[in-house]
Amino acid sequence: MRNPSAEIIDPKPPLIHPGLKTPRAAAIAGILFSFLLSCSLWLFWQSVPVSPRETGSWLKTGSERVSLALNLIPFAGVAFLWFLGVLRDRLGEMEDQFFATVFLGSGLLFLGMIFVSASAMGGLIHTYSVATGALVGSPSFSFGRAFAFDAMQIYAFKMAAVFMISTSTLAIKTQLVARLIAYLGYASALFLLIGSGYLDWALFIFPAWVLLVSVYILIDNLRGSNKLGSTEGG
Repeated sequence: MRNPSAEIIDPKPPLIHPGLKTPRAAAIAGILFSFLLSCSLWLFWQSVPVSPRETGSWLKTGSERVSLALNLIPFAGVAFLWFLGVLRDRLGEMEDQFFATVFLGSGLLFLGMIFVSASAMGGLIHTYSVATGALVGSPSFSFGRAFAFDAMQIYAFKMAAVFMISTSTLAIKTQLVARLIAYLGYASALFLLIGSGYLDWALFIFPAWVLLVSVYILIDNLRGSNKLGSTEGG
């Protein structure tokens, strides 16, 4: 006697379509992140004094440029998340659990601290628009400015340096990118760990390195698709 349960077909489709793959041009997300973050940092650099002890004179003259910089941060964050996805997809089954945890955790912590710092700066601008005379030079401004400075230049970019170290280690172990880029990541991370709290321009090192990694992955992916197309055509 035949078992009717054996002929039952599961009507549920698979949760992930077998043809769903990361686009080969997805590395453009890293390039976009580098551009947006660099623009944001440059606007901050041109508008806000480096010292966290400044009294807030930039609120009168540079608040519009700072607001523009703050509006670029969320888009840079979204692009950075895509960039993380591109790296993890490229690693695939070669992903080492230890270094992958540090790599992903440091990247997310960097992103979170960037958002926290941007929120603090945005709060200062909104408060200034409501209480113009009371904020400049006040203890509230000093606290908010020092908080934003520490969150950005100390904590966020220290996490960026850890991200560079873990990614470079994974790159050497799995050939994620060229070894030269990985070694450059080590050197840049060391400089960022030491200089991010003292040299304002040192913050540009991280988006520059992400740009280098993204361009390498993009070119490598496009070369792979060209090779695949020529093989299928032959």
